[in-house]
Amino acid sequence: MIAKTYLTIVGLLYFGLAMWCTFAPEQTSQKIGFTLNGGSGKSEYMTVYGGLEFGLALVLIVFAWRTSMAGEGVLICVLIHAALVLFRTVSLFCFRDIEPMTWQLAAGEWVILLLGLATMFLHSKQAI
Repeated sequence: MIAKTYLTIVGLLYFGLAMWCTFAPEQTSQKIGFTLNGGSGKSEYMTVYGGLEFGLALVLIVFAWRTSMAGEGVLICVLIHAALVLFRTVSLFCFRDIEPMTWQLAAGEWVILLLGLATMFLHSKQAI
């Protein structure tokens, strides 16, 4: 049950981010210091930030509701967030003038990763 809850919450977070990035690309891109140049820039932003986050939401929610696969879903979520945390943390040391929203995203990524690790541990205990 804990894996299902975790995956559902993270999936819904990604769904919300996908919608926000898709329907307010100028607002969301400005908050993270990202510049959209013409239609190509908006198309790329909508595809990567909207489409990819929507795809992640779908994957996580499918794993959440296919109870027999929830453990694998948590593993996938942890792996994705471990990569995000690694690259984000390195970037925060490499670059200056980081926008507040970027710091908030970094904190959220750490929270999702740590909760995912805890969920993996608790889910494995339930499976025994």
